[in-house]
Amino acid sequence: MSTRPLAAVAIVALCFAPALTPARADGPLRQSVAEAQAAKAADRAEILAMAGHYRVRFDMQETTPWQADYVPLEREISGGNEVVRVVEDRPDHIALQHLLVLSAGGQTHVIKHWRQDWDYQPSRVLVYAGPGKWVWEVVPERMRAGRWSQTVYQVDDSPRYAGWGQFETQGGIRRWRSNWTWRPVARRDAVRHPVYDRYYAINRHQPTPTGWIHWQDNLKMGLKQGRLVPIVQESVLNTYQRSEEFDAKAADAYWAKTQDYWARVRAAWAKAADSKDGIAIAEEAETGTVISARLLSIGDDIAAGKTPVEAGAAEAAALIEGSTGRVG
Repeated sequence: MSTRPLAAVAIVALCFAPALTPARADGPLRQSVAEAQAAKAADRAEILAMAGHYRVRFDMQETTPWQADYVPLEREISGGNEVVRVVEDRPDHIALQHLLVLSAGGQTHVIKHWRQDWDYQPSRVLVYAGPGKWVWEVVPERMRAGRWSQTVYQVDDSPRYAGWGQFETQGGIRRWRSNWTWRPVARRDAVRHPVYDRYYAINRHQPTPTGWIHWQDNLKMGLKQGRLVPIVQESVLNTYQRSEEFDAKAADAYWAKTQDYWARVRAAWAKAADSKDGIAIAEEAETGTVISARLLSIGDDIAAGKTPVEAGAAEAAALIEGSTGRVG
């Protein structure tokens, strides 16, 4: 009889399930109309409360190797100042834009960071399907009621990963937890060209008395002899602590000048995903998509008054249309 730890066997078995089969975490929600309305209102309040000014701490630790010859990376801790703004707010849809605020040489610099979109009772989500490809995945109809999807977008508003789940209270703590989701390798890993090329992960978002946390349970996966196998487990805890110790004016000034441009960029990505059954685009380790650097530089030029919004948006739309292929 094998002496291999049962937990490792269970994880390996999970990872060899069909890549695009939705994880059936928990079961359908049974709520009255009044209960569903109250829960939705509470959920919306939790999502909207993530907006604000934060000191962020990123704590990343590879923990358990699943291959005998793999040595986990040392723990990495970093941080920064981040502004989170509500950029779309409809009854069933909320979009939050993150902006990093950096100070160097006596000057303040703003970097457009990630975006998170929340959709109530979604019928489908745009999920990662391997290097350079995102596809539409149907959310099982019986699992939609009362649940929210979260779709995370990269700095150029191209998709990154998506999952769906419910807000729940356990032990007096409220949280949203995703199903198991596939994710592309983060830039911090991609630039090292590691032996793994994707993550299989669960995400949790939880409010705290002073902000909120984003916890990630990442199983880093790689191809060996044509099969996806687990390489190493990683735990990531991103802590958002409310802070007024930095000046957010630069972030708001950048966004005021570029928000119309980025709205057009979001629309161009959405059009491509709808018309091409998903997104297929080449990526590179240093920048993400091959057009990311240009899309961001257009935004910088608009903020600096060098490029009109209309001209920048037209160039961005052409780049997105010309660089994305049909999926399938």
